[in-house]
Amino acid sequence: QASPAHGTSVPFHAPQQNIAAAMALTKEEDVQMMLVCKTHLGTRNCDHRMKRYVFRRTVDGIHIIHLGKTWEKVMVAARALVTIENPADIIVASQRPYGSRAVLKFAQYTGAHAMAGRWMPGTLTNQITTKYMEPRLLLVTDPRTDSQAVKEASYASVPVIALVDTDSPLQNVDIAIPANNKGK
Repeated sequence: QASPAHGTSVPFHAPQQNIAAAMALTKEEDVQMMLVCKTHLGTRNCDHRMKRYVFRRTVDGIHIIHLGKTWEKVMVAARALVTIENPADIIVASQRPYGSRAVLKFAQYTGAHAMAGRWMPGTLTNQITTKYMEPRLLLVTDPRTDSQAVKEASYASVPVIALVDTDSPLQNVDIAIPANNKGK
């Protein structure tokens, strides 16, 4: 294919190569930021379902999370979040003190519904309560501390995205994003 202006041939698949190169650069930058934030540091314990996300184990016995797999799972979670037309149909929950600030910021920028602090039992299952909701997606910061929310989401057939550490239980979690969820 010859370009009439310059007389040179332009390959048809050039835009796809540019997109792939941009994604590789973005992935590298994101992984660098995750390293700075110590996202790769796991715990001493490792759940058998989380072994596939562990890169290696240090001399101290701390499991190191594979950040390439973390980035891939973040992209999968982003695709799932984008499919929901109304952001108010997303609930973001955290019972951890450091997670509540992140939940409130995420809700502020995306329009999702934030549930920082204590999860009211029956929020997804008891229609009589005033706080009853029917979300299309639940995002939690830790499936262990937010176990009540994850359990109710499984009863209501609501998909769950969770930030999981190496020792986190993965029951009823649909998309697990391996990351250090214990720190600030």
